Amino acid sequence: MRNKFLLLSAGTLTLGFATAVIAQNDRPRPDADGDRTITRAEMTDYASAAFARADADGNGRLDTSDRAVRADERFARLDANRDGEVSQAELQAARDARMAEREQRRAARSVERAGRMAERFARMDTDNSGGLSQSELAAAREARGERRQGRRAGARRGGMAQMIQRRADTDGDGTITRTEFDAAFVQMFDRLDANSDGAISREERRTAREARGERQSERRSERRGERGRGRR
Repeated sequence: MRNKFLLLSAGTLTLGFATAVIAQNDRPRPDADGDRTITRAEMTDYASAAFARADADGNGRLDTSDRAVRADERFARLDANRDGEVSQAELQAARDARMAEREQRRAARSVERAGRMAERFARMDTDNSGGLSQSELAAAREARGERRQGRRAGARRGGMAQMIQRRADTDGDGTITRTEFDAAFVQMFDRLDANSDGAISREERRTAREARGERQSERRSERRGERGRGRR
């Protein structure tokens, strides 16, 4: 069985649209300017950065050798004194550093959440009165319920990382070239850009999520039907 690997870690790809969302922490995001619309240029730039991150050994293709390079890099970061072994103190130092980074990210996310909350309140306050009426709250709850339903329907284990992996390796040799990688991103972009205007809007992402959720529900129903027939 051919060796398989994740092009990008499952927590990395966050497109927030039809297939998942790419990027966390300090990694680049497809929506570079934060306007919630992903242009073809932004996607091209993101694909280039994504491939460069994944191609750990810099040989121009993604294969199992990249895993070995990543493992060496992780060990080198832990082995602070470069003696070829990782001591308990070095492990503890690495853990403390991770905890400090997490605290920094939490603080940054807290600031982001406060900003988003202010934006949500402004959207809910449709009459700009500075307060929310009963009807405004009811409308906000209904909209929130629809969004949650769409996210549940569109949830997909492995997300875009595995989708790109499956679709990019077109010749099935367990190695993904830059050409295959770029082609997979282009194919995905064109599929999501429903009106072919060169950009993927929030509405197009939402439509794609809902359509995928419906397909998955149909497949689950079919599998349940097949299992039911098998028990007879």
